[in-house]
Amino acid sequence: MSKIRMNTEYRNKLYNKIKDVFEKEETQERQGFLEARENFENKQTTAFELARQVVERSYPKEDVATLRAFKKKYGDPCDVVAKDKCFYFAHQEDVNDEGEKEETKSHFDFGLYGNLNGRESYACSGDDSQHFAHAYYREELKEKGLNPDIIAQQSGKDDNPHKTKHIDANNKFLGKGSSYYSNDNGTGITSKFDDQFQLDVIGTSHCRSRAIACTKAEYEQFEQWRMAKANVVSKHQTWIDSISKQTEQLKIGLKAYRYLSEGIELATELGIELDEAELVRTNSTGLTIYNPSNLASMIKGMKNKNQTREDKIKARLQYEKQSVN
Repeated sequence: MSKIRMNTEYRNKLYNKIKDVFEKEETQERQGFLEARENFENKQTTAFELARQVVERSYPKEDVATLRAFKKKYGDPCDVVAKDKCFYFAHQEDVNDEGEKEETKSHFDFGLYGNLNGRESYACSGDDSQHFAHAYYREELKEKGLNPDIIAQQSGKDDNPHKTKHIDANNKFLGKGSSYYSNDNGTGITSKFDDQFQLDVIGTSHCRSRAIACTKAEYEQFEQWRMAKANVVSKHQTWIDSISKQTEQLKIGLKAYRYLSEGIELATELGIELDEAELVRTNSTGLTIYNPSNLASMIKGMKNKNQTREDKIKARLQYEKQSVN
């Protein structure tokens, strides 16, 4: 039999199958990412319990209950208690060169899309916060046919329609809210994540901008938690970079091959078993079209120009049923 010539469809099939194997391989980079994500989860629980102690020390439960009672009695003028997941912590245990106390402060946002740099407002909408959310729920996004690695893949590149399209699709699935502030209107997965980390805070502005006092040791624990969150992004970037380097070479090789057998040989050399016959039998949607019965049925349907719309639908359904079987 003559060799089967390579074409765009075969290249895409080979590329996607081999890339899928690359992503599932137990490499150091992948393990580093998974460990960073697990470490963050542990740090998140510990840091939030500490945050609860610090917040309730500044805003005792009995004061919160009293203010809520006043709101119920007097209405909006006493509306000063709200749930929040972003806390403005500060300590004054450092001193400058003159021996004077200095205040160290930062925002610590426990939300899924919470920023990683300690700033409020627009910082919450940056690539890092979205990168974390996509990496944290990577498996769920992949199951929906989305691309959770898009920000890592586009690292160092300017914003473009391709990147924006995938980011928007990821955020929509996760339920990211539209607000830049900590208490935004997230839904679905985002809301479920954020709701775990809400505390009663007294104040009247976003992130309750009045600093909440903590000790230097407590502040350092919050910083360690935020570093663990940033490390998820860093390790995910490292892993995806390693895959991207491999797939770039894969693209070059597949583009140069003239025959499908060369692509199959490449996969074999990489330790990946692929069935050439299966690649040939299926089209881009996975339907078997080269089975003689299926192909004959499809061709006959094309020849009958006088079919009614109902007949065409019936023929197509019959073809698809045969393809599945």
